[in-house]
Amino acid sequence: MSVCESVAPPSKALFFLESRALPEFSAFCVMRPWLSLAPRGDGHPVLVLPGLLADDGSTRPLRDFLKDHGYRAHGWKQGRNCGLRANVEVDMIARVDELYERHGRRKLSLVGWSLGGLYARHIAKIRPNKIRCMISLGSPFAGSPLSTNAWQVYEWASGTKVEDNLELSSGALADAPPVPTTSVFSRTDGICAWQNCLNAETHEAENIEVIGSHCGLGHHPAAVFAVADRLAQPEGQWQKFDRSGWRSFVYPDWRRE
Repeated sequence: MSVCESVAPPSKALFFLESRALPEFSAFCVMRPWLSLAPRGDGHPVLVLPGLLADDGSTRPLRDFLKDHGYRAHGWKQGRNCGLRANVEVDMIARVDELYERHGRRKLSLVGWSLGGLYARHIAKIRPNKIRCMISLGSPFAGSPLSTNAWQVYEWASGTKVEDNLELSSGALADAPPVPTTSVFSRTDGICAWQNCLNAETHEAENIEVIGSHCGLGHHPAAVFAVADRLAQPEGQWQKFDRSGWRSFVYPDWRRE
């Protein structure tokens, strides 16, 4: 399967199924004992970036889990994500630089949810020497920004046209940064066309499919387990996600037709 450049947004049926995000959060709480089986971290810093119209409160469950699991997880501290404004890129890069220095010049991992994943992908190209790995959750970095059910909300929130920021939704952004890169996505995403969330696979770029909503990816148990598994890869010894055994029942083969 190749990365698709132009596809329709998810159907209205999938859009209304985004209400699954609430029971997915309940499942996350119930399954915390199971999630404790995920590989533990080595204490390196992780910066988590929220999606459109969300703030650090939306990523707190994931960050709290990562802190409990051995990471130094941080929010982006820029308030609500209202799109790419003049100061956002500069402030995010400054946040990466500050955390890098605070943690003894130790490389950061980036986790970005939806629009936050587009930012993370962009930052990883600007500061590759300070980034250990990059993980996006339901981020449509390939194809047209109109292949979502959120482009009008983006224009309203940011005060700009999506076409004004095409470099963050197609073209160069579709190319993976020069660090280990993972896209976690769902074919039943009701906001973003899943085809636009696919990396062109290389030795350091992969895709992991889960079954769930877009608005729940930041706390979906399977997505959280995958994030923990990816972050636990030893620096310089990154290997692609292993779907063998019981994982094949939780993580479908994304290459299927």
